[in-house]
Amino acid sequence: MRNEDLSDVSWRKSRRSEGPNACVEVGGVSAGRIAVRDSRDPGGPRLALTGDAWDVFVREVKDGAYDLRRAGPLSGRAHPDVYGP
Repeated sequence: MRNEDLSDVSWRKSRRSEGPNACVEVGGVSAGRIAVRDSRDPGGPRLALTGDAWDVFVREVKDGAYDLRRAGPLSGRAHPDVYGP
């Protein structure tokens, strides 16, 4: 994993966000990568995902894979085809 400078990212939240600090924020990074951070901790850890990894993540979120209120199809684990075992 490389250490990518994400200091100039323009962050945005979903319009469907439930409150001022209740979701992730995303922003575009060079080379088609997507940066992600926790809106409750904007100065904390940040991730930069490839476009393919982002697409899988969004699909899994929509399918409920990370919904803590119910067991999703991946039981909260990352998709092995994209992220490895």
